[in-house]
Amino acid sequence: MKRITAPLAIEAQDIHFAYPDGIEALSGVSFRAHEGEFLALMGANGSGKTTLLKLLMRLRQPQRGDVRLAGTDIRHLQPTELYRRVGMIFQNPADQLFGASVEEDVAFGPRNLGLLETEVTARVEQSLAAMDALDLRRRPIHHLSYGQQKRICLAGVLAMQPALLLLDEPTAGLDPAGETQMIELLLKLNRRQKTTLIVATHCVDLLPVLADRICVLAGGRVQQEGSPREVLADPRRAAQAGLRIPLVAQLFHQLQDQRALAMDAIPLTVAEARQQICTWLAENAGLAAGEGKRP
Repeated sequence: MKRITAPLAIEAQDIHFAYPDGIEALSGVSFRAHEGEFLALMGANGSGKTTLLKLLMRLRQPQRGDVRLAGTDIRHLQPTELYRRVGMIFQNPADQLFGASVEEDVAFGPRNLGLLETEVTARVEQSLAAMDALDLRRRPIHHLSYGQQKRICLAGVLAMQPALLLLDEPTAGLDPAGETQMIELLLKLNRRQKTTLIVATHCVDLLPVLADRICVLAGGRVQQEGSPREVLADPRRAAQAGLRIPLVAQLFHQLQDQRALAMDAIPLTVAEARQQICTWLAENAGLAAGEGKRP
C-alpha cells in the first residue's frame, strides 16, 4: 500500500457510540489514515460508516474512545481550527447548502474564518474553478441540478482549504456523467493536491482504481482492513461483510470455475483484465494455433 510510511493524518482509538434509542452503531472501532492516503470505508447499510464520519468531524461525541487529528485530540481543538483542517461532504447536498446563491454559499466558510474579503473572493473563484462551476456562481441554490449541488458542496468545503476530506457516498444519486466527473475531481484532489480522503462508499467497481486501502465495517466493528486486492478479490470474504466483488473479478472467477481461463491473480479492474488476457494469449498462442489446424 502506498504512502504507508507517511505521518498519520487522523486516528480513531476504540470508538464506541450508541444512539439514544439504545442502538449501538460503533463498538470498539479503531483505524487510521495517513497523510495523502485515499481510504475507503465500506459496509452494508447500517454498518456505522456515516456515524464514524460524523464522529471524526466532532458532529457527534463517542461514549468511549478518542479521535486524534495529526496527534491532537479533536476535543482540544477550537471548532474553527477543526473545520479549517477537516471538511465533510454529506450524502444529501440539501443537508449542507443554505446560501441564497452559489457564490454566497461557497463564501460562507472562508468569511467566517475572518479572512479579508479579497481572500474570500479569491478562494471562491479557485474552488468553483476546480469544480468547473464558475458559470454557476450567480445561480440560486434551488436552481441547481442534483449533480451541480454535489459539486457546489465540495467547492464550499475546498474553499476552507482542508488537508483532510470526509465524504459520505459522494457519487450516490449521480448519473454516469456526473459520477465520472466526481471521481475525476476526487482523484485530482488526492493524486495532485495530496489531500487525504476518507470516503464512505458502495462503489465496489471503482475502488480498485481509487483507494489505497479499504476499511470494512460490519456490526459496528472493523471486520477487514487492507488493500483493494486483499479485501475485494475473494467473493466469500466480501459476502461476509454484505459486499460483492467488482464485476470484472466476478467474470474471471466464473471463467476459472469453468476452467476456461487460468490465472494466478484475479483482475479487479478493466485495465488489469486487459493486461492479463494479453499475457495469457501470448503464453498460449502456440497452443491456440495448434488447436486451430486441421489434419
